[in-house]
Amino acid sequence: MTIKEIQADIVDEFSMFDDWMQRYEYMIELGKSLPLIEEQYRIDDHLIKGCQSKVWVHAAMEDDKLKFTADSDAIITKGIIAILIRAFSDQHPQDIIDADTAFIDEIGLKEHLSPTRANGLVSMIKQLKLYAIAYQTQLN
Repeated sequence: MTIKEIQADIVDEFSMFDDWMQRYEYMIELGKSLPLIEEQYRIDDHLIKGCQSKVWVHAAMEDDKLKFTADSDAIITKGIIAILIRAFSDQHPQDIIDADTAFIDEIGLKEHLSPTRANGLVSMIKQLKLYAIAYQTQLN
């Protein structure tokens, strides 16, 4: 699936819920299904700067596609990174670099997060794209 298709699925899933309490519960469930980062990557080098909670992300290339694993010490934050990883993992670096993140606004995520969590969300997106840029540079 393309990033756009995955993002459209995420928007559809969030539109099934009537209120934000249900959406938060769904995000918590998504966080529980997150492909966990290996213990060796739960170090400061893999921490995302700008997040109130601790969020570790690791990226690796497999078959010309970037695969992400992550973890967080906060359940909502873990759900947020799970959404982003679902959208961007197993994709070509250039597609991640070029990807639009409007789906975040479509599901209303930014407006329902505290300012510090919203800043963390932006930092997570930025870090995933930075990984993509680094790996794309290696491919060129």
